[in-house]
Amino acid sequence: MTTGLKIVIVGGFGVGKTTMVRSVSEIRPLSTEETMTQAGMGIDDASGVQTKTTTTVAFDFGRISLNEQMVLYLFGAPGQDRFWFLWDRLFSGTLGAVVLVDARRLADSWYAIDRLEHHGMPFIVARNNFDEPKHPLERIREALDLSEEVPLIDCDARQRDSSKAVLIALVNHLHAMSSAQGVTR
Repeated sequence: MTTGLKIVIVGGFGVGKTTMVRSVSEIRPLSTEETMTQAGMGIDDASGVQTKTTTTVAFDFGRISLNEQMVLYLFGAPGQDRFWFLWDRLFSGTLGAVVLVDARRLADSWYAIDRLEHHGMPFIVARNNFDEPKHPLERIREALDLSEEVPLIDCDARQRDSSKAVLIALVNHLHAMSSAQGVTR
C-alpha cells in the first residue's frame, strides 16, 4: 500500500513554481500552462516578468517516490490573483507548503503567506535566485515579517538539487514541528 504525502508550492506570478515542479519531479509533470494572450493585459500584473509567455491556469503536478511505500505529490499553484480561488482547494489534505519568492517583487508573496497562516498550514519560504542576491536573507525575513520559526532559504528552482533541498528543508521543518508537539503533550 502506498502512502501519498501532498506538498503545495505557492507564490506570486512568475516566481518559478512550475519550474520547481518540473526540475524535481520524477515523472513528466502535468502542467496547465497556457500561452498568455492580449486578453490578460491589464488583468495580470506582468511587471518584473515581461518576458514570461505562459502561465499556469489551474495547477502543476509532479511526483517523487521516497521509497516503495511513500510518494510525495507536488502541486504548483497558479500565481495570478484571478486564480487564487483555487488555492483553498489545493490546500485540502496538504502536509505543508513552500512559498517561493522573488526578492525583486516581495509584495507578491504576502497573499500566499497570509493564506497559509489563515489555514494554520506549516510552510517554509524559499527565495528563488534569478540573479545574484542583492539582500541578505535576514532583510528578506524582515520585509516579509516572518517569525524566526519559519525557515527561509535560498534556491534556484531551475536546478534539481536546489529544488530537492527546498523540499528536504520543508520535510525537516515538518518533522521538527511534529517532534516539538510530541514533547509538549
